[in-house]
Amino acid sequence: MDKADKKASNLRLTLLDATSHERLWSLRFSRTHFIIANISLVVVVFLAIFCLIAFTPIRTFIPGYPNAQSRRQAVQNAQRIDSLQTRILQWELYTENLRRVVAGEDPIRLDTLMLGREGSRVVSDARYLAIRDSLLRADVVQEEQFGLSSARRRNLPIEAMAFYTPVKGVVSKGFDRSLHPWVDVTAPVGSPVMAVLDGSVVYTSWSQDSGYTLVLQHGSDLLSIYKNNQKLLHKTGDVVKAGTPVAMLASSTSLTKGDHLHFELWYKGVAVDPAQYIKF
Repeated sequence: MDKADKKASNLRLTLLDATSHERLWSLRFSRTHFIIANISLVVVVFLAIFCLIAFTPIRTFIPGYPNAQSRRQAVQNAQRIDSLQTRILQWELYTENLRRVVAGEDPIRLDTLMLGREGSRVVSDARYLAIRDSLLRADVVQEEQFGLSSARRRNLPIEAMAFYTPVKGVVSKGFDRSLHPWVDVTAPVGSPVMAVLDGSVVYTSWSQDSGYTLVLQHGSDLLSIYKNNQKLLHKTGDVVKAGTPVAMLASSTSLTKGDHLHFELWYKGVAVDPAQYIKF
């Protein structure tokens, strides 16, 4: 075979019968066609493997690849985190506005604070808090007519004050400054709710979630809040004595389980743990 034959570009693939040497199948091709066919075969095999892994459950067998349960759990965790962040922001806004109201300052301008966050679910809740705190502030501004001027207040430290128990019962959920800045006191339906100190009613309201709410302003920058009542015994502007009934406890609301008093205690614009000063 000479050199020219070795460089032949036309090739033939033939299938013969081993006994009769009869030609059964024959294929003619060139070197170029052979190279292209091999490359095409590799590409097809690669695409087949890719589709098999990407679009079938086989991919879950790859180490480190998240399965459906893991992805679902990740989505649920992300939703819980978002909900928790929203709740924390609500309480931060509520706490700051209440502190400003007690201190006689202007509340936060939420339209400026929420600028650029039009899509946030917090906006509607923040506006609701702003309206509620503005009403509370308007009542506190009128405290002079309630006989609570600074000249007549006893500015004692909170540790030196003798508090009355707001309702006889058991603390079912304690105080947490970040997530639960109040205490829930379980007691029978209709139990009388008492004023913890001398003070004046500066705010009353009703909502489906919290029932009747009453807020008392005391001396020494103290504020007490009573929620989940079925009836109020005083109206805004009334002066009450420590230990006298101010409301009657209601049954469970749509957001709570069990019959309990929602009780908050604020000192100098900051929520404090009532259990540290009051024996329930």
